[in-house]
Amino acid sequence: MTTNTTPQPLRALVTGAGAGIGAATARSLARNGASVLVTDIDLAAAQRTADEIIAAGGTALATRLDASSNEDHVAAVALAEKELGGLNIAVNNAGLTIPSTPTADLTDEQWHKVIDVDLNGAFYGVRAQIPALQRAGGGAIITVSSIAGDRALVGMSPYSAAKHAVVGLMQTVAWEYGDQGIRALAVAPAFIATGMEANLDDATAAALPGLHALGRLGEPDEVGDAIAWLAGPQASFMTGSYIPVDGGLLAR
Repeated sequence: MTTNTTPQPLRALVTGAGAGIGAATARSLARNGASVLVTDIDLAAAQRTADEIIAAGGTALATRLDASSNEDHVAAVALAEKELGGLNIAVNNAGLTIPSTPTADLTDEQWHKVIDVDLNGAFYGVRAQIPALQRAGGGAIITVSSIAGDRALVGMSPYSAAKHAVVGLMQTVAWEYGDQGIRALAVAPAFIATGMEANLDDATAAALPGLHALGRLGEPDEVGDAIAWLAGPQASFMTGSYIPVDGGLLAR
C-alpha cells in the first residue's frame, strides 16, 4: 500500500504525561518539533507539563484522560485532530502499580485496578489512535512496557502480566498496520526514579541501583528522550520491537 511520504508536521498525544516518564516524553517530543497533547488523569499536572513546554517555546495543550476510560481516549484523539491538525505520534505511557503483594493474596480489586489502566488502557488508546494515524498517512504508536514485560517482578504479578501483554499487542499492531505506514513499539524501562518504586518492599527498593550495570536508577528524561527518538523519522525501520531502556539490567 502506498503511504504519504511527504514529511509531515509532528503531532503527538502522550498519556500519563503529568509527571515522570510521560512528562519527560512530552517535553522531549516538543523539543524535537512536535505539537503535543498532554493528557493525564490529573488535569492540573497535565497543564503544568503543557505550560513547561509552552514556556520553552513549544506547542502544547492539556486535557484530562483517565486511561481506563475508552471514552476518554476517543475524546483525546478527536481533540488532537481538531486542535493540532492531526495525529501521527501516540505514546501510551499511563500506568500504575500497587504495593508488593504475593499472587495468592491479591484481591480482585487489586488485580483489576492494575489491568484496567496498564493493559485495558493501552488497548483503548491504541484502538482509538490507529484510525487517526491512518488518516495522517502513518506514524508511530509507542506503548510503555517494562522490564517486567520480559522478566518476573516478584510481588507485582498484575503489573508484570499487563506489561507482558502490551508487548504482544504492539507486535500484533506492527504486523496488522505496517503496510499502512504505522509503526508500533514497546519501550521497556528498568527502574526509573519516578516515585513508583515506593510500592516495592524496603529490601527490594534498597537493592534497585545494583540491579543495573550502571549502578543507578534511570532518570525520566533518559526514557523520554529514547521514546522521542523512536517516534521520529530517524527510527523509520523500527517496528514490532521490544526495546529496553534498562541500564543493562536485562543483559545479566
